[in-house]
Amino acid sequence: MQVDFYHLTAAPIDRVLPQIADKVVTSGARLLIVAESKDQRAHLDRLLWTYQADSFLPHARVGSGDDAAQPVLIAAEAEAGNGARHIAIVDGRWRDEALGFDRAFHIFGEDQIGAARAAWRALGDADGVERRYWKQSDSGRWEQAA
Repeated sequence: MQVDFYHLTAAPIDRVLPQIADKVVTSGARLLIVAESKDQRAHLDRLLWTYQADSFLPHARVGSGDDAAQPVLIAAEAEAGNGARHIAIVDGRWRDEALGFDRAFHIFGEDQIGAARAAWRALGDADGVERRYWKQSDSGRWEQAA
């Protein structure tokens, strides 16, 4: 399984997450977005409806409809009620349950760098885990740093 660490330094999660979600859905896969905070989940729900003027990402929050039918599901826990094989952890707190997915996106900011480094080190010893570390350049482009 692949874990991509995304260190937000130039663009906020509001710009990064919709791009990741769009790529996952366009590929025909499903995505589970995990955030512990109810307020953050509500914000992400609104964001995915409005991030582009001419389109939206079909999605729902857990329990607000037919979870199994959602290409993108927003949840507090790393349980894919939509059958997703991709997970985006957006609150900066790594969850080992993500190792049950095919691909994980661990997205964190400067204030969560210590926890992200600890997760990086811990995953270095995990069998079958390929880690990638992405950092934004000064121009906002993603560059693989490790």
